[in-house]
Amino acid sequence: MGDLAGGGPLVTECAELGITEAAAKLVQAARRSRVPVVHAVTEQRADGAGRVINTPFLAARAKIPSTNVQGTAGAELLPALGPEPTDIMCPRIHGLNPFTSTNLDQLLRNLGATTIVPVGVSLNVALLGLCSTAASLGYRIALPTDAVAGYPREFSQAVLEHAFRMLATLTTTDAVIAAWASAGPD
Repeated sequence: MGDLAGGGPLVTECAELGITEAAAKLVQAARRSRVPVVHAVTEQRADGAGRVINTPFLAARAKIPSTNVQGTAGAELLPALGPEPTDIMCPRIHGLNPFTSTNLDQLLRNLGATTIVPVGVSLNVALLGLCSTAASLGYRIALPTDAVAGYPREFSQAVLEHAFRMLATLTTTDAVIAAWASAGPD
């Protein structure tokens, strides 16, 4: 989402909509409320090993020099998001969905999670796959629409209304934070 993400319209969209600020506000509130923060991030090996180019999206991405190579600044979380010592990192070097062939599901189950609150990008691919898989795995999803983005904006609004609404409770960052505050500690 940040300026090291290789540029492009999605980075601009995140900046214009304040997605990073909303996501940062949410993860900070989660930590204060003792809600686990799990960062499901994608990164690439410098040699490209472990990835497959089996979709038009991945083929287009393969033509662009990777900015999220493991061990480089481009693969790090935005400083506003962490990680903090209590956060859990769940990286992947392949696929379109943070659940596929990672330990994300087991991590969430071990944490006792029944509801997830995804933030970030993109509504076009990764978040759509994440929410669909999470729903299939039995999780409830609270999706703060002010902390997610896709491109173009018209598509994002349409996919939220016509797809995500069927998978998740559409909400806001402030509403999620208020729900955590009203639940009290532990």
